[in-house]
Amino acid sequence: MPDVSAATPMPLKGIRVVEFSHMVMGPTCGMVLGDLGADVIKVEPVGGDPTRCLLGTGAGFFRAFNRNKRSLAVDVTRPEGRELILRLVSTADVLTENFKPGRMRQFGLDYATLSRLNPALVYVSLKGFLPGPYAARTALDEVVQMMAGLAYMTGPPGQPLRAGASVNDIMGGVFGALAALAALYERKSTGRGQEVQGALFENCVLLAAQHMQQFAVTGVAPDPMPARLSAWGIYDVFTARDGVQIFLAVVSDTQWRIFCDVFGRQDLADDARLATNNDRVLARDWLLPLLREMMLGFDASYLAAAFERHGLPFAPIVTPQALFDDPHLRASGGLGDLVTEQGEHTQVPLLPIAMAGQRLPARRPLPAAGEHTYEILRDLGYLDGQIARLLTDAVVAGPLGDGSAGETPRRGDATGPVLREDGTDRG
Repeated sequence: MPDVSAATPMPLKGIRVVEFSHMVMGPTCGMVLGDLGADVIKVEPVGGDPTRCLLGTGAGFFRAFNRNKRSLAVDVTRPEGRELILRLVSTADVLTENFKPGRMRQFGLDYATLSRLNPALVYVSLKGFLPGPYAARTALDEVVQMMAGLAYMTGPPGQPLRAGASVNDIMGGVFGALAALAALYERKSTGRGQEVQGALFENCVLLAAQHMQQFAVTGVAPDPMPARLSAWGIYDVFTARDGVQIFLAVVSDTQWRIFCDVFGRQDLADDARLATNNDRVLARDWLLPLLREMMLGFDASYLAAAFERHGLPFAPIVTPQALFDDPHLRASGGLGDLVTEQGEHTQVPLLPIAMAGQRLPARRPLPAAGEHTYEILRDLGYLDGQIARLLTDAVVAGPLGDGSAGETPRRGDATGPVLREDGTDRG
């Protein structure tokens, strides 16, 4: 791990978070709180969070959203496991969970139960839906994108299309962290915690708010984005002479004059049909083909340099993997070093904020499943003999399924496959 300065902002230092989560939404909430300095303890099944071994588009979930956490592997269905968690929760400021409605109650770990043990506890419950007719439904990011108008607005007419990232899961985690911070602030005056809730569907409705209000203002149903009437005359992707695509936006009359200047097209600048942005919006049918042909006369590198020199909004079309080498991210500290649970080194996007001019880094390696079980149990007052019995009875697990209660193994000391549990809930 990189050397993390003692001056690194840690506004939540001293706050303990117990995280019951999987997939993206719950882990994102814990990651935000952990990046802000909280001690986040991720509670995993004895076999480890199944999110660790997803394939395809899920292969990056665990790495992306589980930094700055410690891992405790415990079977909460066993009485000894539940007793362990109750001890842990009695020391906690925040508990987060993103499992199906009712699941935490089955374990005796719902807010009503835990608040009697720890009245100061802030309990963050992240679900598919807030309380209401849909509350019992199983939800995923893609499900709510279909339900809340986002998929309709993203795809071409008749072809609803999910967004290219887990936008609601990530938003849900961020809003969960925001709610936790608000509840912690309120606790300073009341002395009591509370349950706060967040949900995928309501996140997505917020994303669709501008389109809802577009209808309220105009009385006309909004078209999907690929078929929309743009608010701007030029707001499109163009192909350059070398076949490279580039996005360009010309959103003001001043920018239009600059654009015409760049290409030496005084005739377009003087054309009364293109005098204002709204005029150019109405002229898109004939204006855009003309501009597309004009762009084909230049290489993308020339266009990018010209647009940047004159302050016009533009963007290359970038793939996710290219971001590892993005000059701005690398120079500005937007990518942080992370040591994975296998001891590999990678880079991850840090939270998109700076505090006192500093980014919030990954302070500790990504945890292996159960890596911190021993130290957490000892911190809770368990003796080595008690820990040994819990391990022997498979109530808890150490790093990579290790079954001894001696010295905490170093990463990579344990051998053998990591057992995984199937059938995880999806929140």
